[in-house]
Amino acid sequence: MMNIRKIAFIGGGNMAEAIMRGLLREDVGVGICVAEISPKRRDELTKMFPKNVRIVADAAEAAQWGEVIVLAIKPQQADSVLDLIERAITPDKLVISIMAGIPTTKIEANLVPGCRVIRAMPNTPALIGAGATAVCPGRKANADDLDLARQVFAMTGIAVSVDEKLMDAVTGLSGSGPAYVFTFIEALSDAGVKNGLPRDVASQLAVQTVLGAARMVAETGEHPALLKEKVTSPGGTTIAALHALEIGCFRGIVMNAVETACLKSKDLAGK
Repeated sequence: MMNIRKIAFIGGGNMAEAIMRGLLREDVGVGICVAEISPKRRDELTKMFPKNVRIVADAAEAAQWGEVIVLAIKPQQADSVLDLIERAITPDKLVISIMAGIPTTKIEANLVPGCRVIRAMPNTPALIGAGATAVCPGRKANADDLDLARQVFAMTGIAVSVDEKLMDAVTGLSGSGPAYVFTFIEALSDAGVKNGLPRDVASQLAVQTVLGAARMVAETGEHPALLKEKVTSPGGTTIAALHALEIGCFRGIVMNAVETACLKSKDLAGK
């Protein structure tokens, strides 16, 4: 399926772990190496992947080894890590960055001329194979590079292509989005408890309600507004609750949250 033999991860955090699990789950026959500076995290990765993954401390060593280099580090580490691996990245290698807010032009400027860069924004449900990732190409990346990146992230959920100018919006929506949903689930559960339900029952019902609603949107293909109408009877409980949400500016608050995260992503990039 993939025309690469070796993929190296610079940084061994949760997102790198999720992608590695996807590659191993799909058994695509790609060698994997991960560079992780933390001894404790290296030990954890060794226990997780005792046979399938090469684990090292040196980022330059991993970058030298890999054909595809995944930058799975915090945005604040970009300059120092790119300095470490600069000499190991040649134009025949593909660099995929999952650093929030860091544009491809900044990465390209820190590597040798001609380097191919793909920027990606995954999210944490990738850990269970239910992630949502957007990818976009840098100036030298080609259609095959973009297709390869989509293949990699499709192993952790879904992968879509967008223009780079939209990546901050992706960060605000799907990148940070799981946290909004977790907060909503917690609020639903709390409301159940407030109205007399045991915590375990309230939590189970809240989780399944969100899961079921999301599946209905995904599997029916219907607009959420139409599905909402199907459970909203005239003069009933649901319309009364929706009225309360409207009074509280629920949709406006969610939109503001996404926009705030989007602006923070731009701030990280110095835009």
